[in-house]
Amino acid sequence: MRKRHLVVALGLLGMLCVPAHAEARDISRETLPPNDGWAAAAGGTTGGAAADDAHVYTVTDRAGLVRALDGGSDTPKIIKIAGTIDANTDDDGDRLDCADYTTDGYSLRKYLAAYDPRTWGAAKPSGPQEEARQASAARQAERVVLPVGSNTTIVGLGSKAVLKGGSLQVSDADNVIIRNLELRDAYDCFPVWQPNTGGLGDWKTAYDTLWLRGATHVWVDHITASDKGHPDEKEPTYFARNYLRHDGLLDITNGSDLVTVSWSRFADHDKAMLIGNGDTATGDRGKLRVTLHHNEFESVVQRAPRVRFGQVHLYNNRYVVPDDAHDYRYSVGVSTESAIHAENNAFHTPGHIEAADLVKSWNGTALHQSGTLFNGYPVDLLAIHNAYNSGSERDLTADVGWTPTLHTKIDSAEAADREVARGAGAGRTP
Repeated sequence: MRKRHLVVALGLLGMLCVPAHAEARDISRETLPPNDGWAAAAGGTTGGAAADDAHVYTVTDRAGLVRALDGGSDTPKIIKIAGTIDANTDDDGDRLDCADYTTDGYSLRKYLAAYDPRTWGAAKPSGPQEEARQASAARQAERVVLPVGSNTTIVGLGSKAVLKGGSLQVSDADNVIIRNLELRDAYDCFPVWQPNTGGLGDWKTAYDTLWLRGATHVWVDHITASDKGHPDEKEPTYFARNYLRHDGLLDITNGSDLVTVSWSRFADHDKAMLIGNGDTATGDRGKLRVTLHHNEFESVVQRAPRVRFGQVHLYNNRYVVPDDAHDYRYSVGVSTESAIHAENNAFHTPGHIEAADLVKSWNGTALHQSGTLFNGYPVDLLAIHNAYNSGSERDLTADVGWTPTLHTKIDSAEAADREVARGAGAGRTP
């Protein structure tokens, strides 16, 4: 037996060896409680609770996970993840790195030489090196993109269930639950240079740790998502821009709707959560209804979340900006036609970050906020934003056009701050 299989077997044995008087709680057939956010609307969210015994799986490696996911089928299924699964592995379970995916003569050195803006200009990359990059990227995508179909529950077993290097993608699917799982380091080996992004150009990466795209009725609970292992801040700079390797931690786009994200932790990342992916995506109107409650955003640079179009209820969340943060931009992004109803959230920041830095707007017009704590003191984020915005941002109004009715008990920001610090993230008792 290979060493890693022995470790997994011992880990499973350890989970089974509980005292006779203790009963391990099985969360795999639990469904979203009534009124727990937008995912409770229109029939609620049950995931794979209806799965028969033949479609309940315990998986310990990528091959087992792929078989259980069944290509994103809609068959009711429950998938229990035990130990650490690395998506960057071959069918025998052997580790793959970026060199194993590289094909058709791609090399970063040649790519940088070919598309240096000083000689290439502002056109999109094209030609042999870009084609080789695309071919190499496709080989990695075959390994790390993991499609999740309708009527699926994915849960981590115990306190140390990890999916490393993978991108769970819930695309055009309904009724999905993902709980008690650490999602780590969706690392893109082959970022693309986009010369016209942001005026100065930027590197674009391919993989979110969790991407909801056209997904409905989704409950994400007690997950931990981060770049652990390969922080972007330690990557080099090319073309005067950080060579990013990660996209979002949780992005909710392309008309996704009726989503609840609860008791989760998002950490050590740049662009954490995007709700709505384009200012011109008018088909998102009436969709992107999302509840975020009792989540922790720690060491997140921006997008916690950034919202377009959606009706987003943001309550009882905890934000922590570390003392050494040098690149923090904002937490709550108010973008085109967004309607954010923020209640009783707590923010902790070092002295060089002010309350006026917490909210940023692009074409947004409204933000309802109440009960906000900033370093232990009550603040009015709306009034502060309007008083101190740079002039490039329009004033916001408090009328977001709706009032949340689907929610659990809303605690004070002070009480929620303590509870979230103790209870958010994978491995904590749901």
